[in-house]
Amino acid sequence: MKEKSIVVGLDVGTTKVCTIVGISDPKNPQTELEIIGIGTHPSHGLKKGSVVNIDKTIKSIHNSLEEARLMAGVSIDRATIGIAGSHIYSFNSSGVVAIKGDEISDDDVERVLEAAKAVVMPSDREIIHVIPQEYKVDNTGGIKNPVGMCGKRLEVHVHVVTGAISLIQNLVKCVEQTGIHVDNITLQPIASSESVLSIEEKEMGTLLVDVGGGTTDLALWKDGSLVHTHVIPVGGNHFTNDLAVALKISHGEAERIKVHHGNVLSEQVNQSAHITVQGIAGTKPREIELSNVAKVLGARAEELFELISSIIDEKDLSKEINGGVVVTGGGAMINGMAELGEYILERPLKIGYPIPFGGMTNIMQNPKFSTVLGLLLEASKREGAPYLQNTNTNEENYLDNDLVGKLSHSIKSVFKEIF
Repeated sequence: MKEKSIVVGLDVGTTKVCTIVGISDPKNPQTELEIIGIGTHPSHGLKKGSVVNIDKTIKSIHNSLEEARLMAGVSIDRATIGIAGSHIYSFNSSGVVAIKGDEISDDDVERVLEAAKAVVMPSDREIIHVIPQEYKVDNTGGIKNPVGMCGKRLEVHVHVVTGAISLIQNLVKCVEQTGIHVDNITLQPIASSESVLSIEEKEMGTLLVDVGGGTTDLALWKDGSLVHTHVIPVGGNHFTNDLAVALKISHGEAERIKVHHGNVLSEQVNQSAHITVQGIAGTKPREIELSNVAKVLGARAEELFELISSIIDEKDLSKEINGGVVVTGGGAMINGMAELGEYILERPLKIGYPIPFGGMTNIMQNPKFSTVLGLLLEASKREGAPYLQNTNTNEENYLDNDLVGKLSHSIKSVFKEIF
């Protein structure tokens, strides 16, 4: 155990907090990451991905960590955490520098990345990721790793992800109050992509749609690089709330019906089928038609896919999505989501399951664990390749700011229209 490192992924979501513990071998990065513990607990204290109650959030994180500790039989003192929410804002940027010597060094790469993230930003925002898409040496483009190449001019195109400083601080504070040091913050759709999408899918041009509890997160990959991210403030909880209001039942009962009897296509449901539901406390159980459940869920699913379609059109992403759409997250498990999404978006669509690794059980091979498994992979990648942190030789080796202590120097101004 001394030879190996404990790595932890912690997904603090709107509906659940999930912790996954793994063992990696930093001396041998080729060795497969092994999962040794998992802990899940209902999340209380978050709304649409943002902390709204510190005490409840801390308790939920603590319970999830304790469950994972107990199963893994090891102590946990640090973790890679995911972040999402409607405060996330991303854009593409570029930077250019003159090369100092005869060939490009790590220092040149670091300088050009610094130039790319020198953008005008409001003082209340912080850069979470600066993700290289491609480098250009003189007039040669499409380069993923320019170190060692000869040239006079180095240019980089990057995808910059920012978030509200106060909301990032709140999340980090909640985690650190449980005695866990936050190693790194990763945008949730990036983590989900890591566990769900294959290298080929990232190369072809694939849109990942992660339907979480409070938000739906989009990540578009093309030529192996992240080219666009977006957060939609609609998630699985909205489906549940719609059912609760329409059927006049409790939130818990609505969630049960959504999970066990939910379908977004009324034509797939037996029109004469009924189920018994428990109404508000003190009222008698009653029967409702399954077709009514499908109509309610279908209306919300249609709205969600229409929003995604409008974002694709607005950002002119249609020509980039050659590999189709992959829907993952807990909300993807409602019956009929793939068929409805394919019809509305008019492109191939499938439900994304985590790619198995490290003794993953059937229970974990579920779209609702996509994000936390991706966070574990991110933590392992950083643990296993510390020498990459200053070289930036991997397009997925994100250049992050120090989480809370070193907030980026921002210029007090409003965002320019960068999208």
